[in-house]
Amino acid sequence: MRKTSPLRLETGRSVRTAKPATAAKPGHARKAADRPPQLQGWATSDEDEIALRRWRGRTEVGEIEALEPKQPVFGTFRVRSDSGGVYEVEIRAFDGGTNSCGCIDHRVNGLGTCKHIEGVLALLRPQHAATFDAASASGSARVEIYLDRRQTPRPAIAWPDPAGGARSAHEWLRPFLTSEGQIADDPRKIAALLAAWASAPAQARRTIRISQHFGPWLEREQRQRSRAKSRAKFLTDVETGKATFDLVKLPLLPYQREGMLHLAFGERALLADEMGLGKTVQAIAACELLARRKQIKRVLIVCPASLKAEWEEQIARFTDRPARSVFGAREQRLATYVAPVFFTIVNYEQVLVDADDINRTLAPDIVILDEAQRIKNWQTKTAKRVKQLRSPFAFVLTGTPLENRIDELYSIVQYLDPELVGPLFRFNRDFYSLDERGRPVDYKNLSGLRDRVAPVMLRRRKADVEGQLPGRTVTNYFVAMVPEQRARYDDYKGQAARLMAIAQRRPLLPKEFERLQMFLACMRMICDTPAILDPTCRVCPKLEELERILGELLEEPGRKVIVFSEWERMLGMIRELAGEMGIEVAWHTGSVPQQRRRAEIIRFKEDPSCRLFLSTDSGSVGLNLQAASAVVNVDLPWNPAKLEQRIARAWRKGQTRGVTVVNLVCEDSIEHGMLHLLGSKQALADGVLDGQGDLAGLKMPSGRAAMIERMQALLQEQVARAVPPAAPVVASREQTTADDLRRRHGDHALYIEARAGTDGRNRLLAVLDLDRQALKTEATRLSQIVGSDDVIEIIDRSDWLTLCRLQSSGIVQFTGGDVRVLHRAPGLAETEAEDEDAAKATRTRVAALRDQAERALRMAGVLSASGFLEEVVPALIKAIGHAAAAMLANAGSLPAAATLVTAAELLALKDRKALPPLACSAIEALAAAGGCSDRDVAALITATAAAVAALVQHDVA
Repeated sequence: MRKTSPLRLETGRSVRTAKPATAAKPGHARKAADRPPQLQGWATSDEDEIALRRWRGRTEVGEIEALEPKQPVFGTFRVRSDSGGVYEVEIRAFDGGTNSCGCIDHRVNGLGTCKHIEGVLALLRPQHAATFDAASASGSARVEIYLDRRQTPRPAIAWPDPAGGARSAHEWLRPFLTSEGQIADDPRKIAALLAAWASAPAQARRTIRISQHFGPWLEREQRQRSRAKSRAKFLTDVETGKATFDLVKLPLLPYQREGMLHLAFGERALLADEMGLGKTVQAIAACELLARRKQIKRVLIVCPASLKAEWEEQIARFTDRPARSVFGAREQRLATYVAPVFFTIVNYEQVLVDADDINRTLAPDIVILDEAQRIKNWQTKTAKRVKQLRSPFAFVLTGTPLENRIDELYSIVQYLDPELVGPLFRFNRDFYSLDERGRPVDYKNLSGLRDRVAPVMLRRRKADVEGQLPGRTVTNYFVAMVPEQRARYDDYKGQAARLMAIAQRRPLLPKEFERLQMFLACMRMICDTPAILDPTCRVCPKLEELERILGELLEEPGRKVIVFSEWERMLGMIRELAGEMGIEVAWHTGSVPQQRRRAEIIRFKEDPSCRLFLSTDSGSVGLNLQAASAVVNVDLPWNPAKLEQRIARAWRKGQTRGVTVVNLVCEDSIEHGMLHLLGSKQALADGVLDGQGDLAGLKMPSGRAAMIERMQALLQEQVARAVPPAAPVVASREQTTADDLRRRHGDHALYIEARAGTDGRNRLLAVLDLDRQALKTEATRLSQIVGSDDVIEIIDRSDWLTLCRLQSSGIVQFTGGDVRVLHRAPGLAETEAEDEDAAKATRTRVAALRDQAERALRMAGVLSASGFLEEVVPALIKAIGHAAAAMLANAGSLPAAATLVTAAELLALKDRKALPPLACSAIEALAAAGGCSDRDVAALITATAAAVAALVQHDVA
């Protein structure tokens, strides 16, 4: 549809004006105009941002509708953007930033424009129409009263030129004007003006236009005034006996009363108390206060799935208000939203699919986000959906609003009050130093950031209320590696070091960076035990140290201990140790169903004989485990927030004893160096959130380059702690040649040995799994490199097996000196019979694993048919895990004792593209599955069945 002319707009009807499709043969000028503006990273000016919105207006605004047919240019237009949003735009001028829009970007960006305004201007801007030229020269014929949102929002008035009928308008507006003829910058007078406008005379309504977009500004101003008044009124009522602080069944400590007031009268507020200070009870008390003072009736609590039972328990402990957790298929969840109780508890995954239903049906008065670091990354789907939840009151609870970067704090505060932190481009300007390419290189003005968020954030540390909490002692135990562990660790360390060396010369490719992250993760796992990666190698010095520590800790009668490890396989070995020591344990990992987790928690709290709580980081947030007075961290997390979250399970309000914290640290390893890294990250959080330390001295650990620097520092610290190195070992010529063959041929290099011949020359034998032509080419290459000094023989696998068989039967005999095996591939058979036996064993194992996958798949169908929908997804993951194990076993790369590939390992295999496409799709669907309906479950079962079939037939490259 072509653009509508201004004459057509004057017909008296609302006319839809659609942006034309791209011309069939666009010229070069059109192509250039349709390109987005070139920006330099984050270093954008206001002019750059306006240019970006102009481009987006031209390319993303689909159609407009004139709502004032008699005002074809300086009128009001309804805009439909490509994203589906509908907004009303008021045009007053072709430039100057005085136009208005109802979108959030216009409210926040401080530019005076947005893509919707620019899209309307692009469609209305004249090409050959004199009417538009005249309108541009004369401006709006009406008195325009609007909110100027450039920089700080303020009411403004624009008088027409010439004045025309403005004299009568001036008379009617007199009570709302200053002596200079400007509109009063007073929200109360603007509210009075809007109230009077409803009964304004016809002459005034013809000559004056008052913007429809004052509402959010007025509401914000009025709420800010009413908060202070409401709080003061409550405190006065407490003093006079008309109200009380005793709102919950147990008394609140003074700092908790302050937190309750901050939430209740802040209305949309962040409570960032350090772990263990009772954020949950403060939020419950604030809800009770608002129920009595503001008659709120519906509270939505959004938390990690593992904490739903904990919220139910805390609500029952502190109040008589009813609470209900949301479970089940979509129909069940909708029924809960339709008939809610006072507290409705959902997990973040459910919000991802139910946000619209929650807004429409439940319509909560208060939204509480617990462990709100889940929305710290503003780019994730979860963060975006959670921020779509609507409610007059919002409480954000997190002890770690800032874990790694200040963007995280921006994302959280943006949900509460987007106007407080402003647009991201201005936030970046204010608090980051940028290089010439617009990339962040350092922080700046961190004290200003703390001041910026102060109106909504309340944070107290344990040190602030230490007189009301017991103390804690922290001890680090350094554990040395054994030789086998060190050898495996050094293999991964060497590969990581090579990639970091490349990173010093050029940026790593995405695949290289992923490999680096994988090597670092493997190094951390081996710091615990190689068994996490290879169940056949169970050396574990930490386990021996832990046995001694548990023996000492549990000598105290009644003492209970929490043991954390990031890896479930490590916890499995600890559970075996506990069994040998006769210690009963509770088990809390991500693979345990929610209802079972709750039973394990209750058993640990209430059963005197259950003295050990084994948990991955699934239990490091939200759980109240004051029954324990000791926390053992078998491994260290990357950031101090997670470490504090673990410790805060025991060291928190309600703890009556001192808490002992033990960290097991693998000596001279990446884990050893992480102690310094944890300290530097803690310094950033302390500075911004608590105002501690030298803010100006903090440097930004940003992006991949910063990660490389940190890893280099970790490895250098290990070298500094070690004894001076011995003289370098020079590799032999044979070993160098063997290493070269392994690098060139990888898994195809099966066996390499060296012997001293009777003629004094060395003999090198290499068995390569290559075709005849490739073997010949390789032999020629090596002969040219080595010359006549050594004898090198290259044979294939079948020839090697024949030689081994002839030797074992006595027909041939190998001659020469001692044999030095330079390389031997795992599982290489020395006879055809042994090879066939191994093949039979592999086929038997693969068939058994396929049967297990099929059984798990059938079990998922049974659970679905019986209505146990929450149990279906774990069964499907298990089915894929067994099928992936069959695939790896068939390729000879599955550890001997393994029967299942864990969910984390499946994701890693998927990311490395080591799985067939059908399996990758099914894994992604299962990872994203929250609450499932019958239809959802049926689709997941079908996808998993296809994935299992693809896996068991897949050949690993």
